Amino acid sequence: QVQLAESGGDLVQPGGSLRLSCAASGFNLDSYYVAWFRQVPGKEREAVSCIDSKHSSTFFIESMKGRATISRDNAKNTVYLQMNNLKPEDTAIYYCASDPILGIGPCRSSPVDYDLWGQGTQVTVSS
Repeated sequence: QVQLAESGGDLVQPGGSLRLSCAASGFNLDSYYVAWFRQVPGKEREAVSCIDSKHSSTFFIESMKGRATISRDNAKNTVYLQMNNLKPEDTAIYYCASDPILGIGPCRSSPVDYDLWGQGTQVTVSS
């Protein structure tokens, strides 16, 4: 079965760090772009970052640039999102997404370009 599974979400204090993991099963993740999105209640899902098959990364949220790193470990079939200096406004459910059929080439920022999603992992930044 083709699926993605996120992990690593937690409650952290402002200024803290988290590393989110997105593990794939049923297909080889290394051939496709993989993105992290986040969503808070009442708002649309927004793209945070993406990494393509050539390990080229893109950050879509200006406030995340310099505070986060996206990477992939093809041997583990996993993509990571390392987030540092977390802020309360980073609180959200974080989802990873990919497209095992059409997800080649440069990264995309729209949720409609992804047809495989994980269940999400909650990140809460609060003192």
